[in-house]
Amino acid sequence: MPRRMRLAIEFSYVIIGSLFIALAFNLFLLPNNIASGGVAGISTITKDVFGWEPGIVQWVLNILFFSMGLFILGKNFGIKSLVGTLILPFFVLITSDVVTPTEDPLLGAIFGGMGIGLGLGIVFRGRASTGGVDLGAQVLHKFTKLPLGICIAILDGTIVFTSAIVFSVEEGLYALISLFITSRTIDLVQVGFNTSKNVMIISKKEMEVRRALLNDIDRGVTVLKGAGGYTEEDRPVIMCVVQQNEFMKLTRTIKEIDPGAFIVTMNATEVLGEGFKTS
Repeated sequence: MPRRMRLAIEFSYVIIGSLFIALAFNLFLLPNNIASGGVAGISTITKDVFGWEPGIVQWVLNILFFSMGLFILGKNFGIKSLVGTLILPFFVLITSDVVTPTEDPLLGAIFGGMGIGLGLGIVFRGRASTGGVDLGAQVLHKFTKLPLGICIAILDGTIVFTSAIVFSVEEGLYALISLFITSRTIDLVQVGFNTSKNVMIISKKEMEVRRALLNDIDRGVTVLKGAGGYTEEDRPVIMCVVQQNEFMKLTRTIKEIDPGAFIVTMNATEVLGEGFKTS
């Protein structure tokens, strides 16, 4: 794909994802006082305590975190992340008058979390970010040497804990639910709903199994070197990745060749290469 077209698509991802995040925030999270971490959570709290406009608060904090990241970390975070940093608060402002479809905080937490996760997943597919607390976590990581995931959890946890004090413990718990749903939705957007199966096979009839997988299942195989833990005999391990709908045929084929074959199956959520996704 030409570079300009690829950049245009990635910028589109950032813009569309930011719009989804803004809508989820104004439709579900803000009206139900759900501060599920991040700059959006901070703006929800300041809206209740000081009456400040959430879009303005997010603009100020995003620019502050972005500038701090550039100054302290000495990195160029990229123009796409800068676009996300600036355009998300803009969308929050222009969608601030939308009417919430529910005043049930549980539904707000569920659908708000899904909307935020969907938007962030789309932004991440554009190889960008919306800035905010993630950059603050990188700064904390630099000074404390704590793992980045722990730093993000500390900042988001502090926001959720503050929301429990400002609003109520119950609403703090709803914020945790929303935060969890957001993380799971991001995973779904990035790796998709379709999972393949990574199958590891140990068989005394290795050559027959390999031929069956190549010819009958029409899937490539990789042979790994292995040895028995007790006997110390060479035990080649055949690795084969198949689609969900091919899995039963694969196991049935192997068992017909060698009923004593040892088979270990694992989910493979992102498979790239011939016969699967190419990018």
